Amino acid sequence: MFGFGMPEMIIVLVIALVVVGPAKLPQLGQALGSSIKNFKKASAGEDVVQLNEEKKA
Repeated sequence: MFGFGMPEMIIVLVIALVVVGPAKLPQLGQALGSSIKNFKKASAGEDVVQLNEEKKA
């Protein structure tokens, strides 16, 4: 349904570069990556296990 090829990805990157600017783009990518990582950890239930272990200690 939403097939993203190379031309579409280039267009999205150019728009992001214009809107955000070249100086902030790496910071935006890092924040987005860490947000996705934290979301995956929370949805997998790893966060709950860590909280239970911290309460026992």
